[in-house]
Amino acid sequence: MDLAYIKSMVKEYSNEIKSRIIIVDTNNIVQADSGDTFVGEVFKHDEINSALKGMATSNIHNFKIMGRVMYVAVPVTVDKNVIGATLISASINSIYEEVQHIQNKIIIISIVSMLVNICISFLLMGLIFQPLDEFKRVINKASQGNLKEKINIETNDEFRDVADAFNMMILKLDQADTERKDFVANVSHELRTPLSSIKILSESLLSENEENIEIYREFLQDIDSEVDRLNNIISDLLSLTTLGKENIILNYRTTYINFLLEKIVLSMKPLAEKKSIKLTLILEEKVQISIDQDKIQQAVINVIDNAIKYTQQNGLIEIKLYTLEQYAVIAIKDNGIGIPEDCIPHIFERFYRVDKARSRETGGTGLGLSISWQIVSLHKGIIEVDSQYGKGSTFYIKLPLQ
Repeated sequence: MDLAYIKSMVKEYSNEIKSRIIIVDTNNIVQADSGDTFVGEVFKHDEINSALKGMATSNIHNFKIMGRVMYVAVPVTVDKNVIGATLISASINSIYEEVQHIQNKIIIISIVSMLVNICISFLLMGLIFQPLDEFKRVINKASQGNLKEKINIETNDEFRDVADAFNMMILKLDQADTERKDFVANVSHELRTPLSSIKILSESLLSENEENIEIYREFLQDIDSEVDRLNNIISDLLSLTTLGKENIILNYRTTYINFLLEKIVLSMKPLAEKKSIKLTLILEEKVQISIDQDKIQQAVINVIDNAIKYTQQNGLIEIKLYTLEQYAVIAIKDNGIGIPEDCIPHIFERFYRVDKARSRETGGTGLGLSISWQIVSLHKGIIEVDSQYGKGSTFYIKLPLQ
């Protein structure tokens, strides 16, 4: 191939790739140089020596003046014989500058990202610690006995859910605390009343100078009556305490409710006859279920006793047994004084009385219906009330058939 043509081709490609091209023969003598500087000189660069041995090589050199330059040397072969080598040198400073520029951008982006993360972290810490501070404030108040405080969380996240649950718990604790205080106050009042009566009666006896046995008998009968009242209160309190235990065990037995009601009505008739109250039992069906017989008997007696107390002379009380859906229903209906509508939701509360003055006269403790409600609830049953003030009431004791 014409050497002049090769030189022109070298310069042309050199301009296209913006790199210097040098071609040497097997004696390391430069035959063509795109820069026209080393033609005829001997080049013994390591890359050229490797190319003359048939190996293509590349290296990067860092020169003080030119900077970083990449050398690429490839062998020139004819019929698999090496007849020379081509060396291409190109400055790669621009590449390094671009890489450095990219690195600088990465550093700037990293610093900005770090600052943004710090800001977001502070914001998140504020969002987290603010609800926690609110929780701490209310918990401290609750530990000091203040159960009126509520946690106010405006966010719609897990903190709001926890706050709502906590507020509900505080509300129930407050209700339980109020009930406890009311219970203690009511118990104290209930116990103080008969004790005060006994105290007054005993002092009257001690100061009595007469020897009239009838006066002593009357006073002693009053004392005996107050002692019975105390015993009733204590018995009911013990029943409530026992029924309130979580580990209470019910003595379930298969029981004919018909026979149980016949037994209850028979025992309650003398009490009803004192007020000329007609006590009737209507058994529409034969019902056999598994219950704690003694406790259900106590629950039914409490309701019937309550009906007798609040039914006038010559009144009527009807006890009916039937089934409705999945329940055995014991309906106790009276034509007594009835219950005001606003009092119905409270009648199963401890010591609650619709008419306190009348309750004192009847001698009730205000615990009977509460005991009945707990007994029926332990059996997975329910008590419902239908009442019209001045016309009478009907209590429905519903016990699961299975």
